[in-house]
Amino acid sequence: MKDVRYCLSFAHDPGTLHFARKKVVVPADMSGLKVRPPNAVIASWMTLLGATNVQAAAPEIRDVLEKGVADAAGSPWGSMLLFGIDKVTKYHIDSPLYVSEQVWVLNKGKYDSLSPSQKQVMDAHCTSDWALRIAAPWADFESDGRGKIKAMPGQDVYALSPDQLAAWRKSAEPVVANWETPVRKAGQDPRAIFEDLRKTLAEYKSGY
Repeated sequence: MKDVRYCLSFAHDPGTLHFARKKVVVPADMSGLKVRPPNAVIASWMTLLGATNVQAAAPEIRDVLEKGVADAAGSPWGSMLLFGIDKVTKYHIDSPLYVSEQVWVLNKGKYDSLSPSQKQVMDAHCTSDWALRIAAPWADFESDGRGKIKAMPGQDVYALSPDQLAAWRKSAEPVVANWETPVRKAGQDPRAIFEDLRKTLAEYKSGY
């Protein structure tokens, strides 16, 4: 981040895993599957579960699933409809399994070349209020997709039992452990950072 000027960040509405041909209920079911992960953290998680990652941009997900290049994909609900992925998937875990963070940054050299009044305009848009303005309608769009897919014939949108959800949580613990090592190398305390995140999520009733 030292090479750019930070503007704002936010997370999209939670996404989940969607499957073309196999109903997956517990983490062990992922073994041997080919998955298009939504981000690097989920890619690491899928590898730990014995799955193979398939890289594809969001508009390419439908194609790789349809051709059998991938068996599953991570996506928020609304994007499933936006990119026609619902046409080639049948099984959907009805739990928020991940989010992807979105960060808006400015070219530092370009920013420094702006006039004071131009910088003021940019700074006025690099706020939490503007992050909310961007994130809120997107989140509403993604959230609305869940009910639409659930109402479609032939789509199996299924909830996880408490024991099944606990198994998914447990399976993700090594991802956190792997993250801690580079954070320590960067001179930070990963446990303190993660605990601060948990407290913030609890404060805003955003945990799951």
